[in-house]
Amino acid sequence: QVLLVESGGGLVQAGGSLRVSCAASGGTFSRCAMGWFRQAPGKEREFVAAISRSGDSTYYADSVKGRFTISRDNAKNTVYLQMNSLNPEDTAVYYCAAAPFRVGPLTSTRQYDYWGQGTQVTVSS
Repeated sequence: QVLLVESGGGLVQAGGSLRVSCAASGGTFSRCAMGWFRQAPGKEREFVAAISRSGDSTYYADSVKGRFTISRDNAKNTVYLQMNSLNPEDTAVYYCAAAPFRVGPLTSTRQYDYWGQGTQVTVSS
């Protein structure tokens, strides 16, 4: 069982930056590929970014490529999502997710076994 707790969400103006974090406990973090997803009101949860167990490989949705950066610190059991050049379309609840022992570009919600409770990110115009 892996417990995930997101933090760092908030309100930011368009063009601004924000970093959200996800702290993991209860399992072996270094054995988990990690991902970030987001869900806006009335929309399905969508893939944002993913990172391999070692951190050597990262994957991004086209909508955030070049603006967002996913990273992880296995010593701190934490994964991060640095978000730059934010726009109102990035407004959503952001969720982190863990996929133990899986490899590859994990872009589907079905590929993840554990989820955090989410953190709200609101970008004002």
